[in-house]
Amino acid sequence: MRVRVDPLVCEANAVCVGLAPEVFDLNDDDELDILMPDVPPEQADKVRHAVRSCPKAALSLDE
Repeated sequence: MRVRVDPLVCEANAVCVGLAPEVFDLNDDDELDILMPDVPPEQADKVRHAVRSCPKAALSLDE
């Protein structure tokens, strides 16, 4: 599974960071960084939840 962010849509609300901090982070410019674009199996459920919870629908998954 691979997670992606559309930087033109993302508002850096950090919902995903709160749900999966091992995978997502906000950098010093308040832009979302994906720390693990290729999601490890143990993080899959958290990342799916983060993608569904994104208020701007800026995240997507390739499974």
